[in-house]
Amino acid sequence: MLNKVSNWFYQRVNWKWFAAAVVVFACFIAFILPSQAAKSEEATGGGQSPDSSFLYTADDLYQMAEQYGEAGRSAYIQARFTFDLIWPLAYLSLLVVLLSILYRVLPVKSRWRWVNLIPILGWVMDMLENIGASLIMYRYPERTSVLAELTPLFTLLKWCLIYASFAALVPGVLITALYYIRKRKK
Repeated sequence: MLNKVSNWFYQRVNWKWFAAAVVVFACFIAFILPSQAAKSEEATGGGQSPDSSFLYTADDLYQMAEQYGEAGRSAYIQARFTFDLIWPLAYLSLLVVLLSILYRVLPVKSRWRWVNLIPILGWVMDMLENIGASLIMYRYPERTSVLAELTPLFTLLKWCLIYASFAALVPGVLITALYYIRKRKK
């Protein structure tokens, strides 16, 4: 299954996908993220957010919910199911496309080609984080113990996988450069 999904990207990704992913990502960074950050800061009072935190606890999550107030919690939930459904697709697309372009020079049977699936796992963790944090915000002040303990884990895994995806670009560039240098010498 993993092999099929990974290979699907390797077969379809091309320079048009690359250009589109870069433009979409750049537009989000330049125009949409600053606007969304300002809206979020206004609605929640500028406090800590589960989405941008690397490490936090269930207690921290409940403190955020309290600090946001009812209007802030409502705005937080709305943002998770509007903006935060689209933004992860922008970074997901960019990372999958870049990794697929860079690692396609590896042999088809190489498991290292699965590196283009790391961003998908990051996206899954992001969606689980959004669902978990939103349910905590929605149910506040009621406690949802298991979900409150899992949501910080989803966030941590999200960031680790996203950082790993970006980090994997470096060896990908080196592998691709070496491949084309060797090919040119032949």
